[in-house]
Amino acid sequence: MTEWINVILQGVLIGGLYAMFAAGLSLIFGVMRLVNIAHGDLIVLAAYVALLVVQGLGIDPLTSLILVVPIMALIGYALQRGLLNFTLGEDLLPPLLVTFGLSIIIQNGLLELFTADSRKLNAGPIEIQTFQVAHGIWLGVLPLIQFVVAVAVIWGLQTLFYKTALGRAFRATSDDQPVAQLMGLNTRHVFAMAMALSLAVIAIAGVFLAVRANFDPSIGPARLIFGFEAVIIGGLGNMWGTLIGGIALGVSQAIGAQINPGWQLLAGHIVFLGILAVRPQGLFPKVSG
Repeated sequence: MTEWINVILQGVLIGGLYAMFAAGLSLIFGVMRLVNIAHGDLIVLAAYVALLVVQGLGIDPLTSLILVVPIMALIGYALQRGLLNFTLGEDLLPPLLVTFGLSIIIQNGLLELFTADSRKLNAGPIEIQTFQVAHGIWLGVLPLIQFVVAVAVIWGLQTLFYKTALGRAFRATSDDQPVAQLMGLNTRHVFAMAMALSLAVIAIAGVFLAVRANFDPSIGPARLIFGFEAVIIGGLGNMWGTLIGGIALGVSQAIGAQINPGWQLLAGHIVFLGILAVRPQGLFPKVSG
């Protein structure tokens, strides 16, 4: 029994990482109806930015977030303001194609700069530290930190979206862009701020990904799928639902891996398809503030 409790707890903790994969994706679609195909590759880009910061300054990977988060936010703002804003409109196809091209460019650029060799960031003893919460039940310190950060990120996004002026600008632009412009909002700037915020969250997810497992330039599409599945399971546009979706995906993968190591990813996909068939709108579809 304790073995299964440990398995489920580990699934819950990894679900926090999936929620961070998904949060930025959900935010961008909610604000500007943009499906960012390059989302997974931007997570990997954040991991490589963290690698450069860690190697260049000799600091701890988690400390590198102080620099990686603003760097990725600036990249996000410039990317949206200089490229993606020009693709937005009634037709969803142009931004889809542009972000697909961006995905290929990021993958090949990272491959050229860093080769196909896998890398990993070393966070030191904290990676293997555990503590006992009950008889036979153990939690890893780093996975717990990762989950707590994920909850804090989701709470922060929810608070920003519904309790701040920037959040009101996001909601107004999302609801009716022409009216928002008539009210004096610079929608290009609002969209760029949304992308900056999305990439700030991506930066956190990318660093935890790089500490948790090996990464290379080709793993972005799989991270995109995890994020997309977590968003759909939780309910598009619902930040707390995104967290639940990430947990559901993590737990299903953990249970699948416990039954048969080859079933880990398959179990997650089956749960995703099952929920999609029963509740296409997700478990917790978007509700008003």
